[in-house]
Amino acid sequence: TIPTEPGSYPSYAGLLGRAGKLSGTSWGLFPEPGRGTPSFISGDAVLQARDCIRSGAVFGLDYPADAFAPGMSLKRTAPRHTIYSSHPAHRDDYVDGYYLQGSTQVDGLRHRRADDIGFYNGTPDDQVREGTAELGIQEWAERPIAGRGVLVDLDGFRKDQGYPIDHPGGEPLGLDLIQAAMAAQSLRLRPGDILMLHTGWCEWFLALTADEKTSCRDTRRATGVAQSEDFVAWAWDNQLALIAADNFALECLPVVPASPFLHSAPNDHGMMHQQLLAKLGMAIGELWRLGPLSRQMKSTGTWD
Repeated sequence: TIPTEPGSYPSYAGLLGRAGKLSGTSWGLFPEPGRGTPSFISGDAVLQARDCIRSGAVFGLDYPADAFAPGMSLKRTAPRHTIYSSHPAHRDDYVDGYYLQGSTQVDGLRHRRADDIGFYNGTPDDQVREGTAELGIQEWAERPIAGRGVLVDLDGFRKDQGYPIDHPGGEPLGLDLIQAAMAAQSLRLRPGDILMLHTGWCEWFLALTADEKTSCRDTRRATGVAQSEDFVAWAWDNQLALIAADNFALECLPVVPASPFLHSAPNDHGMMHQQLLAKLGMAIGELWRLGPLSRQMKSTGTWD
């Protein structure tokens, strides 16, 4: 049976047991339908997160809007910034051609529809357009996603083991690696956590020359989480509010040959995006600036 009382949610196996189009989805389970997995963050979880503040150090997790130009995307170019003045004492500015996913971002629930069942919560396709509110990012902007952040240092873990992550080859990073790194960090998850995966990809990519970046883009290879049903189940069963990484697409590109989503997500070539966004309502962060934060956390030995 599927629990219906507020704050009680089925396991991922329970989601798969839902009937018809609801199978494998969280549709209709959250009290605020358009908010998705940030609903896992309770008021108590926010209060408990205060204990994670220890040194008072502050880190910005954004890269500049034009940092990834050229980047991995074939279409997202850098925004054009214009400064103008109406009189000698005045300055104002505007941005044109601003691709909202050109740099550090959070994927909203409009970003993907599931090929087989559509947008999250069954939102009609014609409601996902300019000027409508359904599944809009305002769900997470007007009442921001705030809670306990946890960082898993995959980059540091692999370097300590003597074989760094293969960024030129676009290495797939499996759930087993994530769990092994967490064990090495003695890191335990709590419901509502904001999970950050530090792969080192962004700093590696930004250190390349412009020609090397273009060549990397042309390979269509990028380091990321390997597609698997186990990862999706693990993310849901741990009630993660948001999963972010310092790489291009959170997932590896191209998808692993054994991706279980090859048939359900043909337009995405088997990526997990449809499963996470359109079916579970799970927020995804990409191209986050995690290097300085991870180095601070490693120096202190605390990871939340």
